[in-house]
Amino acid sequence: MKIFSKLMVAICFIHTIITQAQNNYPQNYFRNPLNIPMQLAANFGAVRTNHFHMGLDLRTNSQENLSVLAAADGYVSRIKVERYGFGNAVYITHPNGFTTVYAHLNKYFDKLDEYIKEKQYKDEKWEQDITFQSGQFPVTKGQLIALSGNTGGSAGPHLHFEIRDTQTEECLNPLLFGFAIPDSVAPIVSGLYWYDRRFSTYEPGANGIAVKKAGNAYTADVVKVNSPMISFGIKAVDKANQGFNLGIYKAEIWMDGKLVYGFSIDKVSYDDTRYLNGCIDYTKFSRDKVGIQHLSALPGMKLQNYSIPNLSGIINLQDENIHNIEIVLKDVKGNTSRLTTKVQLSNGGSGITSSGKTILPNEGKTLTTENAEISLSKNAVYDAVDFNMYEKNSSDGNTVSNTIVLQNPYLPVHDYYTLKIKPNRKLSKEEKDRVVVLFNYGSDKDAVKAKWNGDQAEAQFNRLGTVDLIVDNSMPSVSSGWKEGAVVSGGSLRLKGSTKVGDIVSFRAELDGKWLRFARVKNDFVYFFDEKCPRDSGLHTLKVTIINSAGNINTQTFTFQR
Repeated sequence: MKIFSKLMVAICFIHTIITQAQNNYPQNYFRNPLNIPMQLAANFGAVRTNHFHMGLDLRTNSQENLSVLAAADGYVSRIKVERYGFGNAVYITHPNGFTTVYAHLNKYFDKLDEYIKEKQYKDEKWEQDITFQSGQFPVTKGQLIALSGNTGGSAGPHLHFEIRDTQTEECLNPLLFGFAIPDSVAPIVSGLYWYDRRFSTYEPGANGIAVKKAGNAYTADVVKVNSPMISFGIKAVDKANQGFNLGIYKAEIWMDGKLVYGFSIDKVSYDDTRYLNGCIDYTKFSRDKVGIQHLSALPGMKLQNYSIPNLSGIINLQDENIHNIEIVLKDVKGNTSRLTTKVQLSNGGSGITSSGKTILPNEGKTLTTENAEISLSKNAVYDAVDFNMYEKNSSDGNTVSNTIVLQNPYLPVHDYYTLKIKPNRKLSKEEKDRVVVLFNYGSDKDAVKAKWNGDQAEAQFNRLGTVDLIVDNSMPSVSSGWKEGAVVSGGSLRLKGSTKVGDIVSFRAELDGKWLRFARVKNDFVYFFDEKCPRDSGLHTLKVTIINSAGNINTQTFTFQR
């Protein structure tokens, strides 16, 4: 009875904390930025590759060009036009100290759209990041500011919506602002895991525990462990009434009625969002596509305002008694799920022998092989890494170095590190000018032009995998969808870009000798017809100049009529 009373007091305390978090922000000040009911495809804090999701993804019924409205009075303080990321985005600053962000847009409202277009032609540059003064583009609550779309890093039509603290630029959880989004569904648990915390969470890794469900209650049999120091991880999703898998807002873990760890996702800055990789089992997420969130603090995870201070989540088992474990998951609406189990220390296990060069959090280290060197900062790792770095003969005949193996792609690094590699033969100046550092992450590749420091090629990366130096003399190219001199119908010209290694890093188009505004859409380049190319204006010459990662330049000419 005494334990039950303590538990009820603690639960009331947690409810009070949630209520206080909501009261910190104005309720119902911001309106729905769409003219259709708000339905979530993703919430704030959902797990993404290398970052938390920083806003709400609002469904647009799989359509583009829906009206996007200002959530409150304010002024347009910034716009962005970019290939990836937000695509086309509008930032509106409000007088109450908050800024709203609207991303993946197709088009801005007319006056703003014309301003941006004029600047693009003046700068002869499509990508833009423009800030404005308060008097330039004032808006009122409910005013049309844009049309929704699927631009930038979007994988389908939707509106990405954020609320930020204007002064700190921290992203805040929009669901704490009182939006009327129905949600009566509690978080759903699908897995429980334990980790031997005498060692790194990366090795030996997660130990699965079978979970049984009854309503919103979950149970697991007695967890027998062979270590006196353990922590837990949870595989779970939240769901609003629309059924999409959403991120967990709040979690706590209790042992014998005492809180040992808790986290909540109220606010995160873009500077800190990569700390997500220290809040999840990165190996399981990147390799096995299994999302496990740690119910403990890794020693190198420094995200502020996430976990409860002075609670590590590491459970020290001082005896072989059976101990009660309860995990409580909540969404912003207070819908709650509970998982109960028991844990017992059995025979202690043997230690793990280090087979490489251990890198510890907050340490920093430079490691070398015969022809390579990696310099990791003190913020590089979240937990101890038994770092394995070696060289092997390359299987690609185009390489001019040994393949450098840096651990594997399934361990995270927090920030950029510097990598230096010596080629395996003497290179001419012309060859050096065309060397790219090709990084293979397993699921994808990245190539950057090498910077030379004496006889070493340098580059910076923030992931692990295998690396080669390649001399790339291949020409990038674009291809059109029309025959030379043909009449092009429709509303746009589209060119498809291609390069053997890396990416097309520069694109310039000139129509009859004058710069023409092409948008970058993934690997394509698209020009939407405007007054620069009117109908029935005769035969046009389109000159395109492109540069790839290695610095190879190609110029192509196309002709067409409209």
